[in-house]
Amino acid sequence: MPVSEQGFSADRFQVIPRSLIFIFNSRGEVLLLKGAPDKKIWAGHYNGIGGHIEAGEDILTSAYRELREEAGITDVTLRLVGQVMVEVDSKRGIALFIFKGFYDGGELKPSDEGGLEWINLSDLAGLPVVEDLPELLPRVSAHQAADPLIIGKYHYPAGKLEMSFV
Repeated sequence: MPVSEQGFSADRFQVIPRSLIFIFNSRGEVLLLKGAPDKKIWAGHYNGIGGHIEAGEDILTSAYRELREEAGITDVTLRLVGQVMVEVDSKRGIALFIFKGFYDGGELKPSDEGGLEWINLSDLAGLPVVEDLPELLPRVSAHQAADPLIIGKYHYPAGKLEMSFV
């Protein structure tokens, strides 16, 4: 199909693609990044590892790049477990592709994005986390390879996050 038939139009809803990776270990902990104090978004808050998908990348390549850049991890198998559409306004949003992996390997290499910590899921309630993490992370943790993808939608009526999952 030629590019002219892709149906791209500036008046349609457009998204910025991002990857979000949650790495678990055999002790049942999840590896989270605590945003650096000078980080543009989510400074001082815990979140998974991830970021924008760059031009020329597929979603899996992006996830592996982000994992290497933000944690120094290169020897892990990632599995797509979900996708969330984040509606920022009526014309723009974020397509969030969520990956899960297991890692009991060696040393982690933090980046300028922030520090890395292995966190027990039961300890999340007492930590400053990105606001969707208490709802999303248990779903990702429980997700098995044969399960259907986690499908969600986030939007902000009256400026407050509302989440729904299929």
